[in-house]
Amino acid sequence: MRRSLYEADHEDFRQSVRAFLERNVAPFHDQWESEGIVPRQVWTAAGQQGFLGIDQDGRHGGGGVRDFRYSAVLDEELSRIGATGVGFPLHNDVVGPYLRDLATDEQQARWIPGFCAGELITAIAMTEPATGSDLQGITTTARRDGDAWVLNGSKTFITNGINADLVIVVARTRADGPASRGTSLLVVERDMPGFTRGRNLAKVGLKAQDTAELFFSDVRVPAANVLGTEHGGFGHLMENLPQERLSIAVTAVAMAETVLARTVEYVTGRTAFGKPVSSFQNTRFVLAELQTEVTIARTFLDECMRQLGTGDLTATDAAMAKYWTTELQSKVADRCLQLHGGYGYMDEYPVSKAWRDARVQSIYGGTNEIMREIVGRAMGL
Repeated sequence: MRRSLYEADHEDFRQSVRAFLERNVAPFHDQWESEGIVPRQVWTAAGQQGFLGIDQDGRHGGGGVRDFRYSAVLDEELSRIGATGVGFPLHNDVVGPYLRDLATDEQQARWIPGFCAGELITAIAMTEPATGSDLQGITTTARRDGDAWVLNGSKTFITNGINADLVIVVARTRADGPASRGTSLLVVERDMPGFTRGRNLAKVGLKAQDTAELFFSDVRVPAANVLGTEHGGFGHLMENLPQERLSIAVTAVAMAETVLARTVEYVTGRTAFGKPVSSFQNTRFVLAELQTEVTIARTFLDECMRQLGTGDLTATDAAMAKYWTTELQSKVADRCLQLHGGYGYMDEYPVSKAWRDARVQSIYGGTNEIMREIVGRAMGL
């Protein structure tokens, strides 16, 4: 089915992104998988090309274009080459809107130039060891002390956690009452005393992505580093989660499309019992089913992106997109691995990496069980 989401400018941008990634990322990603981290110079190189902070204010070095489709192009092209370790989507799609929409003029002048240049890598710290998707159950706290907040607690599974220079930390700033009315967003900077990082976590997939534990012990965060409304952090999170979930869906569909295309190529060239694997009815039926479902996912996702652009995307539709596309991504990767036979289980074949990398998609950004709960509640159930 022909796509109509993107315009000529987006496709020109795609060609620039593709050329950059083929030159600066694709040849090195296997090495980064072994090292467990992407080097910082990749970030600054991307910043020089204008790939970071596309929707940030042009006064501070941003692109000045508030159009999520540009970020989606970047996410799709990263997925096309399997560059799951490069944390640009988290930086642009998840953290970026908080800084763009909530930061004061003074905060933007401090942070946005480095954000756009790739010199200030960002992360957001919501998840805690004992809370998972339960944002109302967070136990990280901050108490006011003069012109600062004293932050204590820990976070885990934080993407960009090792490289990050700025971390938006979700903390309880009121001891009594529900978290929904007593949570704030505090921006913690790299060298603040009491802020430490744990190990770079070993994971099933996404091995080049630095995912870390973060610890805060009496970290004095200046009051000038509160992002948005004091005690209003929970509301800010709810406003921004739909785009985060849509970003995950963009990656899910792009990864599914990529592994499916590679599998079609593989079964066409691979023979068994004297004829191409693609000639067996089972192969054709499996691939036809996957092609149909991926096309349906792409159509729904593109409509969600249109509605995000017009301000009409609901949290429910974003939840639907996130849970259905990520489960489809895992299904496609699993079925495609099966069609590779024993070779699919070998690390040298990209399908094995696609299978590993897909698994976490139904967990982060809010587990798919939570997504179903959101949809069910919207139905009045």
